[in-house]
Amino acid sequence: MNFPAPASAAASQPRSGDSIGALLLASRKITPENAEQVLRLQKETGMRFGEAAQRLGLVTEADIAQVLARQFDYPYLQPGTGPYPEQLVAAYQPFSPQVETLRAVRSQLMLKWFGGNRKSLVVMGVSGGDGASLFTANLAVVFSQLGQRTLLVDANLRRPRQHEIFVLKARQGLSDVLAGRAGLEAVTVIESFVDLSVLGAGTLPPNPQELLSRGTFGALNAQLENLYDVVLYDVPTVAMGSDPLVAAARSGGVLLVVRRNHSALADVAALREQVERSGAEVVGAVMVDF
Repeated sequence: MNFPAPASAAASQPRSGDSIGALLLASRKITPENAEQVLRLQKETGMRFGEAAQRLGLVTEADIAQVLARQFDYPYLQPGTGPYPEQLVAAYQPFSPQVETLRAVRSQLMLKWFGGNRKSLVVMGVSGGDGASLFTANLAVVFSQLGQRTLLVDANLRRPRQHEIFVLKARQGLSDVLAGRAGLEAVTVIESFVDLSVLGAGTLPPNPQELLSRGTFGALNAQLENLYDVVLYDVPTVAMGSDPLVAAARSGGVLLVVRRNHSALADVAALREQVERSGAEVVGAVMVDF
């Protein structure tokens, strides 16, 4: 779409305040014996630790970039590692043009929407197959990389996707919380990223519209806004039902996702009108191309 493996144990979790050498050791990029070699070369040449390790061929430039990102609380995953799909570009290619565009969207949203007291936003595709769920997942990652406590809620109670993208093991989710069968323990902290959590859709209910229309959804949204800086809702298209408009009314704002050469302008205009009639505001629109 256009627009580093997780640590295995808490004891070896790289910490942002550690030195480059400590981070390389904790990430198992080098061994203690390797570190001795690097220190000797560093003493002889005056090189920085990372440069010396590269000179010795012990690590790659990508390894150094990854630990530097960890040092500055901006972790990401190396391509080919981690369980997530490669389309989660914000995780695997944080310096690519596509992710620069995502960061530009993030900046606009911070200025136009999240800059005040607003904390929740619905991300809604105009039509099926427009990649809205994947876009929402990437947007959640870049918000978390900014240091915002971010929660991604899969409010698509018809054809959820976030449990696949983030490899969620928990079976309970939003529907179970709204039905009173689960609490916020259903939220999964995504350890690979800083400040990112996901609440999956949970058990698919026979009545998603009615479930989201209950007062419990409004109460839950208020609770989540107290716990997180940014709450993003991934919802189905209105072609599947009016439940996304119910979610929009609760959050107050909607970001539309439009697919280039796929979404019709008439459909975009019609959806905007529907959103505004629900009492929500269309904050903006993003065009994706894939």
